[in-house]
Amino acid sequence: MQSAVRIENLKKTYGTTIAVDGISLNVTQGQIYGLLGPNGAGKTTTMRCLCTLTTPDSGVIEVAGATESRAIRDRLGYVAQEVALDKVLTGRELLQFQAALYHIPPKQISDRIDQVLDLLQLEPYADKLSGTYSGGLKKRLDLAAGLLHQPSVLILDEPTVGLDIQSRLAIWDFLRKLRASGVTILISSHYLEEIDALANRVAIIDKGKIIAEGTTSELKTKVGGDRITVRIREFAERHEAEHAQKILQQLPIVQSITINEAQGNAVNLFVTPDANAIGEIQNMLSAVDIEVFSLAQSRPSLDDVFLAATGQTILDAEIAQAELTNATKGKKKR
Repeated sequence: MQSAVRIENLKKTYGTTIAVDGISLNVTQGQIYGLLGPNGAGKTTTMRCLCTLTTPDSGVIEVAGATESRAIRDRLGYVAQEVALDKVLTGRELLQFQAALYHIPPKQISDRIDQVLDLLQLEPYADKLSGTYSGGLKKRLDLAAGLLHQPSVLILDEPTVGLDIQSRLAIWDFLRKLRASGVTILISSHYLEEIDALANRVAIIDKGKIIAEGTTSELKTKVGGDRITVRIREFAERHEAEHAQKILQQLPIVQSITINEAQGNAVNLFVTPDANAIGEIQNMLSAVDIEVFSLAQSRPSLDDVFLAATGQTILDAEIAQAELTNATKGKKKR
């Protein structure tokens, strides 16, 4: 398959902060390719570099065969996380303004606008002020603006963040239809189910690096069997969890085992398929007089892929990043 987006060894720093640390990826034409990771992982910086809005420190970026910034912009549409609408303009007026910015030939503008309005089912709202739109309609209008110049590649940064489930599902359905028409889509999200539902391939990013890449099925298969979460107490001490970890890693069914500090030092195990895994774990711990507060078993998910690679879930990583950001702001104020 022909490559639509190619990134090689992309790096970007802000002062002493490494935002993107040597990311490489290849997106073939007609795919939905997902970038999954917690807030602050480097997804947005990667996309801004790809869209020529941020200059990388180093690396190669190619979009539909183009490497020069202006040619790249001609080939892609970009929809940022924050909706960029002028609330005093109607939907149609905003699209007319966008068409002028894209230098779309005047004779084509009306037809192009009608096409994207129909595509995103916005015709009934086209002549109403965009400031009166719901969150879902605003995002659809933003998508319409990004598609107006008929790009071969569409870049979406957290396209459904903050939307209700009905609006999210409507956008998912639209993106599937867009892919079927041949448009290549690169989408970033920290919603696990969104990437799982849409993406042909996915790269999981943490701290500016790709820690796993492949189809969702491939990534889950690499994790192994089921995930089992063991809590010794609701909030166990680290040494208690380490003792349980030492005991449980002796079980033949255990493929990998980590301690999740952010979840009260829960012990997370990935086990080979075994109908009696819970029973075996309970028996092993009971034999050494370790009481169990709770046990939970689930099939592998993309969050488990992240957990297996980093020792924490995506939610835990976001909480840790938020705490670090708040602590840094507090120091600056003092």
